[in-house]
Amino acid sequence: MGSGDPAVGTLQEVIEALAPLRRAAGSEDERRTADWLARRLRDAGCPAEVQAEEFLDGYARPLRTLALASGAAGVAALASRGRRPRALAGLAALGVAGAIADDVSNGPRLFRRVMGAPRTTWNVVGGCGDPAAPRTLVVLAHHDAAPTGAIFDQSVQAWLGERFPGVLERFDTSVPLWWAFLSAPALVAAGAWRGRRGMMAAGVAGSALGAAVFHDVATSPIVPGANDNLTAVAVLVALAERLRARPVSGLRVLLASCGAEEVIQGGIYGFGRRHFPGLDRDRTWFLNLETVGSPRLILLEGEGPVVMEDYHDRGFRDLVMRAAHAAGAPVQRGLRARTSTDAVVPSRAGYPTATLASMNRYKALSNYHLMSDTPENIDYRTVRQALEVTEAVARELADNPWV
Repeated sequence: MGSGDPAVGTLQEVIEALAPLRRAAGSEDERRTADWLARRLRDAGCPAEVQAEEFLDGYARPLRTLALASGAAGVAALASRGRRPRALAGLAALGVAGAIADDVSNGPRLFRRVMGAPRTTWNVVGGCGDPAAPRTLVVLAHHDAAPTGAIFDQSVQAWLGERFPGVLERFDTSVPLWWAFLSAPALVAAGAWRGRRGMMAAGVAGSALGAAVFHDVATSPIVPGANDNLTAVAVLVALAERLRARPVSGLRVLLASCGAEEVIQGGIYGFGRRHFPGLDRDRTWFLNLETVGSPRLILLEGEGPVVMEDYHDRGFRDLVMRAAHAAGAPVQRGLRARTSTDAVVPSRAGYPTATLASMNRYKALSNYHLMSDTPENIDYRTVRQALEVTEAVARELADNPWV
């Protein structure tokens, strides 16, 4: 794939222009990124606008506070001389566990709501294709970037992949790291109710470790985020150029890049409040693009930090695979993520949803939340494949009104 390839030129242009910006959720650089992207989509023939939305800030600081609360409950239980005070401490720890699960799995997020006022993020939404068409494909990306932290080091997974490749290949669901965090308050609660000091002490130690981990994340710098998720943003621009050169009829295509995704979903809620009422669930499909610059393109079947949820409508995922085959793009299917993406919001709302992502030989997202997530470390062949698949999905939906 030579440097003269116009699609690759567009992909590189977008990623290299935006990677230097420190695109923390709700930051001035995130707003600048949204303005730049809206202008670039308009230049590509796709009328686009920036839409300000509210989001609940997080996730590191609220979870750090909850970890400290879990540790305090454990200390109180250990110090208690009576069964009733110990049981109350255990109940408090159980409440912490519930608040953590609520936060990381996109629940009502009651704890975040009392932690602080909503902040502003900026979504970019462009419309191309056939604006009068009754059916719509929404292609999702996000343009904010995450903080780094020691927890994101990939050395252990790479070590396991090198020494036990056969074992790694047998797992198609990522490691449930959030379960480890949830286990600390659960141990405090169980130990308090059963009078097991060892369990309470283990819960206190786990809570302290969790607080340290999230303090590290909360105070660490923002990564360049070239793979996660400027690769997807670049695909939006390149797709707009392709649909201008070869228009589709019978299908409206919304190109949406949301802000504040890295706080475990932010701007996508504003997109839903604004746009879901006008999108028919029987005639709208969501294709989410998430970190598509690792060496191997994959199709996720579902996601779930705590409880796994397959995306709504397997038939749409089947269509994506048919489109990938027609486009000659190899896509591995059957994987599920223990992290969350913006796709969970339209899927829960009942829209047919799929997520294209990518992974390296160790089944990890390349340079995920690391300072090495820079443009020179992107596999542009995979990004180009994601573009090919996305375009093929749009044309399949446009050409086959019975889908």
